Order: sequence, then C-alpha cells, then structure tokens
Amino acid sequence: MAERAQFEELARQLSAVGAVKRDMGRILPPECPAGSAAVLTLLGRHGDMRMSKLAELLAVDMSVTSRHVAHVAARGWIERSPDPADKRSRILRLTPPGLEQLAELSRRTTHLLAERLSDWTDEEVGQLIRLMTRLRASFGDCRSAPPRLPAPVVEETTRTPAST
Repeated sequence: MAERAQFEELARQLSAVGAVKRDMGRILPPECPAGSAAVLTLLGRHGDMRMSKLAELLAVDMSVTSRHVAHVAARGWIERSPDPADKRSRILRLTPPGLEQLAELSRRTTHLLAERLSDWTDEEVGQLIRLMTRLRASFGDCRSAPPRLPAPVVEETTRTPAST
C-alpha cells in the first residue's frame, strides 16, 4: 500500500486537475458553456433520458438541470417530448444540430489534448487513461452519498499535578 506522503501528493495533484478542467473550459464556444456541454455529452453517451436521470448524472439539483436544458433546447440542440410512460415527464433527445455541436466539442477537446500532450508517448497516454479509469472505478458512483469516514482518533492525555 502507498505511504501517507504519496496519498498527500496525490491529493495535491488531483486538486491541480481543476486547472486542466478550466483550460478545457476555455475552448468551449461562447454559446455552449460547460453546463450545456455536459448535457450534450451525457445525452450523447447515454442516449435519450428523462430530466431526473440527467440531473442524477450531472449530480446537480433539478433547478440547475432545468436551466442547462432550457439553454440547449433554445439553441435547438435537444428536443423535449412527452414520456409515453408518464405524460408529466419529458424525454430529452439530441437533435441533428445537437449532434453537430457535440461533434464540434469533441473536435476542440481532442485538439487541445493532442496539443498539450504532444510530448507524451502513446503508451503514456494509454497509461493515464487506464489509471484514471481505475481511479474512477475505485471511487464508484460519485453521485451517491459520500462514504462515512471513521471518527478521528483522539489521544487521551493524563493530567499530572502541577509542580510547586
């Protein structure tokens, strides 16, 4: 098992991944902010779904999901149709323009990664993919409740009478 210092360094490195994500966010087209890109990506990956499922996958509440969905729907990237099983619910589906936007996002992301990792070997990129996949699997479904951590150990101290 890794040593404590290694886990501390890993925590620092994972925190720094935020800078990578911010850089990737800068390449998004102005009309497609990160929340909209996430909606398109999830619909592209998982297919048609209810808004409640999308909120679960985004790990945000329904009001935030609703805003993202309204934004992409207003641009014609998705359609909302009644769910045949429950007329109160809507099924979200990518439209042809939504598929085009998703393809553009993929092109931009692929180009940025290829540019930034140009000095990496194919094996190094493959290793990063394998390790990140394994890391995500080790954490399981991050949308569920966080695991309960053990209570901190408090050392008991013995009081000694003060010297006079």
